[in-house]
Amino acid sequence: MNELLKNEYPFSGKYFDLNGIKYHYLDEGAGSPVVMVHGNPSWSFYYRNLVKALSTGHRCIVPDHVGCGFSDKPGDDRYDYTLSRRVDDLERLIDSLHLQEKITLVVHDWGGMIGMTWASRHPQRVEKLVILNTAAFPMPKAKKLPLGIKICRDSLLGTLLVRGFNAFARGAAYVGCKLNPLSQEMQNLYCLPYDSWQNRIATLRFVQDIPLKAGDKGYDLISSTAESLKFFKDLPMLILWGEQDFVFDRHFLDEWIRRFPQAKVHSWKDGGHYILEDVKEEAVPLIKEFING
Repeated sequence: MNELLKNEYPFSGKYFDLNGIKYHYLDEGAGSPVVMVHGNPSWSFYYRNLVKALSTGHRCIVPDHVGCGFSDKPGDDRYDYTLSRRVDDLERLIDSLHLQEKITLVVHDWGGMIGMTWASRHPQRVEKLVILNTAAFPMPKAKKLPLGIKICRDSLLGTLLVRGFNAFARGAAYVGCKLNPLSQEMQNLYCLPYDSWQNRIATLRFVQDIPLKAGDKGYDLISSTAESLKFFKDLPMLILWGEQDFVFDRHFLDEWIRRFPQAKVHSWKDGGHYILEDVKEEAVPLIKEFING
């Protein structure tokens, strides 16, 4: 592990055995549990500053999805890279930890679909929600899938770009922060786990698994999750949003606000997808205050 990574991410990490597949997660601090679920193409590294801020008074649990971060990166013959499997993995991990208190759930990008689908199975176990540039419902009608995502999702060229050249992870690290662009060194840390064709399998499979219409794998599941969001209408919710996100733009934010008009909302008109990086000096204290409040 290089020195910059050690300084930025000073955690030992643990592993949970998923039928012979190593599922890496952080388990830092003690107190009421905060579960943070990342998206694609990031990994638990995205939440490092939030873990540092919260672990003095909370138990911070941050998995790396299979194929991401320090988790194993098996081939399709050993792992089903689908939303339903992701939710099952998260459920098995949380169950194994025997958490006694209710959970604060923090979700970003694909973490919204994964985390909120888990939450829809266990609404009684959730105390608060922190929503960061994500979705837990089908794509809003006014939103069109960006061309770059469509190419990665639906073409052989996309496969070559994502797995051959790491274009998705590198592109996200490059454009993910608008107000405070990541240095080249930090971009490299985001891309660190995705250093070969084999190790970029999840980056591609996540994009290919995006449910856009009825009949797509995962569409029924995310539609069911969307219907279940009503279970959380009275829960405390904090929404932090970068409006210049290349995918999760204002259309998605408006849908969250429509469904949860009582939520506390902080949005940055010039903020990007990686909002915990782009405005970390503001965002991390806002989350800490909300969770401790």
